[in-house]
Amino acid sequence: MQYELKQQIIEPLRHTFDPLIKRYGDKPASRYLEGTIDLQPVENFHYRPTWDATRELYDADYSALKLADPYSYLDPRQYYYTPYVTNRAAMHEAFGKTLDYVTDHGLLERTPEAWQQLITEVIIPLRHYESGGQMLFSNACRFGYGATITQCAGYEGFDRVGNAQLISRVGIALGNQTAAQLKVAKQLWLEEPSLQGLREAIEKLLVEEDWAVGVIGMDMVDELLDQLVYRHLDEAAILGGAGAYSLLAQHIGTWWTDHRKWLDALYKTWVNDEEYGESNKAAMSAAINKWLPQGYAAVRSHAEHADALVATGAVERLDEYVGEVVEKYRKLGLDIDDVKVGA
Repeated sequence: MQYELKQQIIEPLRHTFDPLIKRYGDKPASRYLEGTIDLQPVENFHYRPTWDATRELYDADYSALKLADPYSYLDPRQYYYTPYVTNRAAMHEAFGKTLDYVTDHGLLERTPEAWQQLITEVIIPLRHYESGGQMLFSNACRFGYGATITQCAGYEGFDRVGNAQLISRVGIALGNQTAAQLKVAKQLWLEEPSLQGLREAIEKLLVEEDWAVGVIGMDMVDELLDQLVYRHLDEAAILGGAGAYSLLAQHIGTWWTDHRKWLDALYKTWVNDEEYGESNKAAMSAAINKWLPQGYAAVRSHAEHADALVATGAVERLDEYVGEVVEKYRKLGLDIDDVKVGA
């Protein structure tokens, strides 16, 4: 007796979960969408928070910035747990290989003394700034509304503590594999006058009640600090014989490009929301007009100290760049004031 093998196709009863079927129809969905859409708790809360009985445990009113549909925003990177940790593991592994190359060839020891001092006093203390960012974005993850937004904030919190670790590893390498540089960095963060503007900014943002204003405020400082530390000083290091710094700084600079993808997309979604777009523009404008001048003053003080150690024209570049930041947000339709530059 002969048997004939035939292919049989079994059609699934449905292609994805009910929340996605309601939104997008009964068709296959990505892992990102299946692990994100409509995960925000919205009902069956048994009590209100004791610290604020006017709101629910999860409540859109924790911020003035809202979306009619929180899931109108999607992370352009499509990060859920697996691709996120895979990407970041690769990033940290690449940094480790670069650091091994730098230390094996003694490149930090060969770096000009002035640049070594700049790394010690300007770069390594920023590990505390990044640690503050970890707490700020963890707060945004807790009080934000809509899983697509809080998911990004949560990953950003992990990124920030990761950045602090990368900076710490540079400090340990610069200190010849001891923690001495990290102890110096902590005292500088607490006492160095040029760092007190950054410290004040991060401490004030940590107690900002509106989580979204906190995120925007830190982003205003970030915009300027990234330009100083991971763009301008990176280029200056190459030209000034401090290539070891450039090799290491490129990794956080690469992270910054990835980080901007989700944040810029969120800003555009806020301002273009059909129901809350105008009120969002007003709230964003107010937050930027408050924090961009403060961020500029804090980073300019940091740039002045960098220029005092190695004359690279950091202050001049920062004065130019703050105008570029203003124009960037005006293009979103926001009412942004000019920032007065200079001492």
